[in-house]
Amino acid sequence: MSERPNILLICTDQQRYDTLGAYGNEHVRTPNLDRLAAEGVLFENCYVQNPVCSPSRASLMTSRYPHAHGLWANGVQLPDHEEFFTRTLADEGYDCGLVGKLHLSACKGGRLEPRHDDGFRVFRWAHDPYPGSSENQYHRWLQTAYPELAAQAREPGGPGFDNLPTEAHYSRWIGNETIDFLQASRDRSKPFCFVANFFDPHHGFGAPAEYLERYRAEQLPPPVTRPAELDDKPPILTEASKESYAGHARGYLSYTEDELQQVKAAYWAMVTLVDDEVGRILAALEAEGLADNTIVVFTSDHGEMLGDHQLMLKGPMMYDCAVRVPLIVRWPGQLPAGTRRPELVQWVDLAPTFLDAAGAPALPRGQGSSLLPLARGDAGAVGRGWAISEYRNSGHPYDPPVHTTMLRTGQWKLVVYHGRPSTDRDRAGELYDLEADPQELENLWDAADQAQVRLRLQEMLLDVLVATEDRSQPRVDDF
Repeated sequence: MSERPNILLICTDQQRYDTLGAYGNEHVRTPNLDRLAAEGVLFENCYVQNPVCSPSRASLMTSRYPHAHGLWANGVQLPDHEEFFTRTLADEGYDCGLVGKLHLSACKGGRLEPRHDDGFRVFRWAHDPYPGSSENQYHRWLQTAYPELAAQAREPGGPGFDNLPTEAHYSRWIGNETIDFLQASRDRSKPFCFVANFFDPHHGFGAPAEYLERYRAEQLPPPVTRPAELDDKPPILTEASKESYAGHARGYLSYTEDELQQVKAAYWAMVTLVDDEVGRILAALEAEGLADNTIVVFTSDHGEMLGDHQLMLKGPMMYDCAVRVPLIVRWPGQLPAGTRRPELVQWVDLAPTFLDAAGAPALPRGQGSSLLPLARGDAGAVGRGWAISEYRNSGHPYDPPVHTTMLRTGQWKLVVYHGRPSTDRDRAGELYDLEADPQELENLWDAADQAQVRLRLQEMLLDVLVATEDRSQPRVDDF
């Protein structure tokens, strides 16, 4: 194809992989995303590079692992010299835009994060739906369009922003702004790259009433766990079960069984709300005659524990529900529709995929690989065979710090909870045979009959960490 494709990246926040019908969930309603999967390629095993927002999002934009790009935790600013794929696309003649969350610097209290050399001509930033910075464009819009609702949402004991009516909701605003770009705001003389960053289904676990009414909490499956599950797992998980976010949020043990089911119902209601907005966006894309030459990608920055393994939210845990995310890629006429790919892929692979599709140069220090050969089913395209995710006290800080690294291979998952000298905590770990135990319930870290497997994977993890070091600085001569 001689005409360069448009790129539409739709990204949610805190959406685990198993929250779509296309991924086998029989209880959630996601007809639009299921249709997108039926028309595109679904990657069954996509892993993010960190289980919390900022480090993961930095890996998306730069195609670099957290230990390379330097944004190791929420509240840390991405170094100015890091390069974004959107900057490259803009330099190659793309009209680039963003709506919603970016989170590549500190945003506590709604402060406006500093702009990088990001290439975005259109930048409609809104970190979250809660009160904060005057630069939050969602709040500007809400105050103008629905001043009474904006006031009610701020009132103590009021409905809050999560439960606003659909027409005033943050997710509807993201849909509206994306449609506005497609219909009115883009530069029609150029191909476009637009990033629509939804905040949902992030906690605090609320949704418009019409969406909450679609789910009966008592009819939803209970959390995935077993009695005394955490007894033979790293101690920090027991700590996190009592209090999430290092004591800054409720832990699993503070919820009743009914509350846990209500949380799940609200979470799935948010997913369905996003699905409806995706449907509106796809309809606008088709109405504008853009669908056939637009790559549409749907994914999320990390997952949500949602009570599984007796844990809530996110943090120093590497279960699939925290680090495995949906990834759907549709490109009509270029990628085979209705295809599922089982290979292990990572978020660092998305930027190279976009640049490859656009015929643009690769990021000089990028560490990922284009997914197009896998998506097309090219002969010899087998993937790398491993994925890693790393947590470096990346969420609300623990004292002593918690540092964990995950290595996923075809059958196995190894999670190392690092000890001295990286932190004063004792070293611990998890080892799962995902063929025999896909729900990650039985920790084999201390199993005598798996000692050689654990040793082999720990050695492989060392090799992977060396392989992913940043050695982009050119060598001028031998000495």
